[in-house]
Amino acid sequence: MIRAVLLDLAGVVYQGEVPLPGAVDAVAGLRQAGLRLRFLTNTTRMPRRALHSRLNDMGIRLVDEELFTPAQAARAWLAARKLSPYLLIHPALAEDFAGLSGSEGEAVVVGDAAHGFTYAALNEAFRKLLAGAEFLALARNRSFKDEDGELSLDAGAFVAALEYATQREAVLLGKPAPDFFKAALASTACEVKEAVMVGDDAEADIAGALLAGIRSALLVRTGKYRPGDERRADPPPSGVVEDLAAAARWILERRF
Repeated sequence: MIRAVLLDLAGVVYQGEVPLPGAVDAVAGLRQAGLRLRFLTNTTRMPRRALHSRLNDMGIRLVDEELFTPAQAARAWLAARKLSPYLLIHPALAEDFAGLSGSEGEAVVVGDAAHGFTYAALNEAFRKLLAGAEFLALARNRSFKDEDGELSLDAGAFVAALEYATQREAVLLGKPAPDFFKAALASTACEVKEAVMVGDDAEADIAGALLAGIRSALLVRTGKYRPGDERRADPPPSGVVEDLAAAARWILERRF
């Protein structure tokens, strides 16, 4: 039985500020069927408040507990360890870390800083890591489909550069980290074998979900999808569908 659906946002529900065709109705249909929805995004250029606002403007209403972001996970991680963040992130995301400070040391937090990925900023992060700061990656995606419709370099390359230079591995907080999927699912009171993930990233969304134990993971041919992505995922997707509307039909047909 399928009781919960985990949905990626950019490239699945919307592209830029526009919902993808059929996506709003698909979300509504899943809700009407009584499925528990959670929205999981690796987007680190927008604060949580703006994500809520964007979805609301599209006609998708969600409560706070339904949205899971890497910044949210990072804030909880830092607070639990009483660490102060050194933020190498997009300026718009800074509000998600406002008021956070700690007495037990520092942690370098890397997201998609866009034009903030200067040599000076990366070198400062490098030096802090050498001095013993903890190392957090909000995501390590290779690319994302930008608002101009083209693929753009994501945070993963910069995380990898710092890992190479420091000979350290970052703690990953977003997809495909198993704990990210499991935290979202835990809030639904559903088991991993009762859930389906829908995403456009064969590596972070699909393989990540399946390795976390999620029952099924559907790859949509929207967003960053490129022909052949399904053959590059390990494990491969449970199914490849045209869009979120098709994914919703797949889920509802196999719900019981």
